[in-house]
Amino acid sequence: MAEHRTMQRAALLDAARSLLSEGGTEALTFPALAQRTGLARSSVYEYFRSRAAVVEELCAVDFPVWAAEVEAAMAEAPTPEAKVEAYVRRQLALVGDRRHRAVVAISAGELDAGARERIRAAHGGLIAMVVEALADLGHEQPRLAAMLLQGVVDSAVRRIELGAAEDPEQIADAAAAMALRGVQG
Repeated sequence: MAEHRTMQRAALLDAARSLLSEGGTEALTFPALAQRTGLARSSVYEYFRSRAAVVEELCAVDFPVWAAEVEAAMAEAPTPEAKVEAYVRRQLALVGDRRHRAVVAISAGELDAGARERIRAAHGGLIAMVVEALADLGHEQPRLAAMLLQGVVDSAVRRIELGAAEDPEQIADAAAAMALRGVQG
């Protein structure tokens, strides 16, 4: 019985990833989850109390995997500059991944304060990954620099998600250049 519930929960989360990837938060509804999984709508409520609970669970499951991929890319980089570039490029490479799209699709207004705080803490862990590389590059306030760097990454993510005129690779190149050279070009 427990194994069946685990499989059903995983199927619901996979369906939620697909729905979020295809249509954003508006597409994530309990009727759509029920249809995708073959469950009755009332059965979906046995697993999740709300859309926000589904999104929160996705973050709890997917964000650590995403962060581990960024961390692994940084670990392979031989220099602080290369670590910063890997931090930027790996996050942007994950934009098309359904796990990432689900995380990005989160609307803070749909989540309670506790869920928002858990997500902020997870993002803080991501930012913490690049602090040492920035300190090694000589930044006097590496944590502040890391937060600002993440702002560049977040802007690039939004640009890619919106289907901007630029190719995603061009956006990644520009974001990496901004991270490494600022506005000097």
